[in-house]
Amino acid sequence: MCADTPDYKDTLNLPQTDFPMRAGLPTREPAWLERWEKLGVYDRLREKDGRKPFVLHDGPPYANGHLHIGHALNKTIKDMIVRSHQMMGFDSRYVPGWDCLGLPIEWKIEEEYRQKGKDKDDVPVVDFRQECRRFAEKWVDIQRDEFKRLGITGNWADPYLTMDFHAERVIAEEFMKFLMNGTLYQGSKPVMWSPVEETALAEAEVEYHDKESFTIWVKFRVTDFALPDIALAGEEDTPEAREAVIQAEADAARDFSGAYVIIWTTTPWTIPSNKAVVFGEDVSYGLYEITGRPEECWARIGDRYILADKMAAQVMSRARLDETMYRRLRNVTPAQLAGMTLTHPL
Repeated sequence: MCADTPDYKDTLNLPQTDFPMRAGLPTREPAWLERWEKLGVYDRLREKDGRKPFVLHDGPPYANGHLHIGHALNKTIKDMIVRSHQMMGFDSRYVPGWDCLGLPIEWKIEEEYRQKGKDKDDVPVVDFRQECRRFAEKWVDIQRDEFKRLGITGNWADPYLTMDFHAERVIAEEFMKFLMNGTLYQGSKPVMWSPVEETALAEAEVEYHDKESFTIWVKFRVTDFALPDIALAGEEDTPEAREAVIQAEADAARDFSGAYVIIWTTTPWTIPSNKAVVFGEDVSYGLYEITGRPEECWARIGDRYILADKMAAQVMSRARLDETMYRRLRNVTPAQLAGMTLTHPL
């Protein structure tokens, strides 16, 4: 065996390249981005005339924090679409933008106020809006640099901002087009409302606590009440007694008018075809009136409900009503229940 170890390095035909052995992307990528910006790559691509335009209408991110993985995925996919169409011969433009309006920005400013011991109601509304505008401008600049760092190509020098007066003017002009061509109409729809912020809420801003349940509470309104037959026997059958009974039933008819019969079922899918409400002859029923209500309660003061006495407290509790918020008005007999006509809520 030879004592000297042979060196085979010079005998190998290895490729030669100027690429470094290590990528060093954290330090090299900013240099590439700076070079592309100096060259004006995006603007130079716009200089070629006669190309068919391709515009990607991008939903803007919200200007209230650093980018997250969702932003990165969204913008990277869109950047691939824009670049691929540019390579296919289109004049592929990408104009970035930011949503600068809404409650999240206001909440951030209010948090700063609370940390400083200030009350939003004590701040002039113009000053409050200016602080919100400055907050949005700060995060637009931060997010723009972060998007550039991701390598996203676009017209970063002239983005659109929803808080710009020009953007507001364009929105008003487009709204007028709907009015003038007859496609604008007035209607009604439920809108989430924040009594604290005194503004409407987007559905995405409302969080629900999910609860799976196959039970439902339904109220049927009393629309008619037939007086039961009067049966007085013997010495009780006097004109005065008959008059008292008639008056009592007339009072009952007045009390029951507009009241609701509450039912509970574990098969809510049967409600659309429901034809009757069943009551028990041996069950004690009462007429209850709402005298107070907490926030976020659908019951209204003055509403009257016919309930089984044993279940009244439980039903009221489920409606967020404590014992101080309702009162029992009178008994409800099985004969009176049998004489009621109810209307279906659907």
